[in-house]
Amino acid sequence: MIDNNSVEKSPDEVALSEGALKAKYRYWRIRIFYSIYIGYALFYFTRKSYTFAMPALIADLGFDKAELGFLGSLISISYGISKFLSGVISDRSSLRYFMGMGLLLTGVFNLFFGLSSSIWLFAICLGLNGLFQGWGSPPCAKFLTNWYSQTERGRWWAIWNTSHNIGGALIPYMSAVVIQAFGWRAAMHLPGLLAIIVGLFIINRLRDNPQSIGLPSIEKFRNDYPEGKEKEDYEKPKKLSSRESLVENVLKNKYIWILAISFFFVYVIRTAINDWMQLYLIEEKGYTLIVAASCVFWFEIGGIFGSLAAGSLSDTVFNGRRGPVNILFTLGIIGTLFSMWGISSLNLILISTLMFFFGFFIFGPQMLIGMAAAELV
Repeated sequence: MIDNNSVEKSPDEVALSEGALKAKYRYWRIRIFYSIYIGYALFYFTRKSYTFAMPALIADLGFDKAELGFLGSLISISYGISKFLSGVISDRSSLRYFMGMGLLLTGVFNLFFGLSSSIWLFAICLGLNGLFQGWGSPPCAKFLTNWYSQTERGRWWAIWNTSHNIGGALIPYMSAVVIQAFGWRAAMHLPGLLAIIVGLFIINRLRDNPQSIGLPSIEKFRNDYPEGKEKEDYEKPKKLSSRESLVENVLKNKYIWILAISFFFVYVIRTAINDWMQLYLIEEKGYTLIVAASCVFWFEIGGIFGSLAAGSLSDTVFNGRRGPVNILFTLGIIGTLFSMWGISSLNLILISTLMFFFGFFIFGPQMLIGMAAAELV
């Protein structure tokens, strides 16, 4: 069951005319959406700043690939653990403060990383960075389930999912230009400063759910209750402790485990391409930093179109069912993998095209799996 509770005090529902209610809902939905969109783009922007600083770390500090892989694994592991725990913890926290403080602290540790030179200081900074990175996605999922109903959620979730593609598309070019002009430390400091500013911004702009500002639940407002759910589930949601929520909604839910395993394999492919493709193109294909960054840029652009297509298909063609679209896109991932494996060409257009299709087919399932999990619990 979706938990629409919040630690924020919920005032009694305010009696408004139909027109005033629609206008207020429209204002707040737009405000919530652009806040989580900008906020999550900055989460991703800071998380990937290390990835695109890796070639400079090899040149400047003499790190080898094993050391870079250790650091990359560290931030991924801490991020994964944090993301799991944050979903439970955020149930009992103010979503806006949870997300905003996570982004702010991510920015702080990006700054510290740029001031360091030791691999162990890097490890501490990236480990803590990954920890606070996990405070981004779970609150966004709850904002989307609290402010958008099921039959429209696929489209809105798909648009939100493009936020990290925007961040991911900007960071390769930004890093390449800043590194060449000012060095890799500046390429860590700039995203860090932006994250701190935007963290404070979203704390001011966000509200946890409609009830916290005197509006009816989104299900009641749109008269859009998921199949198998009762209206009472949303008007008077069942209160569970953090432990009960974890056990009942996650650990005992076989569908969550199926989705988690699926997400793991999609993420392995995405991380391998996202974290190592630029370095591979520089060292194996002889591309310059800027040219390699342009190839990774098309991976993120493909992700934007893939997310939008997957969300629209699942809502309009499959009536809110996410599984059939996941299967179609997974077949696309397999086909693109075999295509990339079979080529030896250095042609920039061909490699950029394959990167586009990688992004298209990878980000669709990644978005839908996360949304399906949020709808299940």
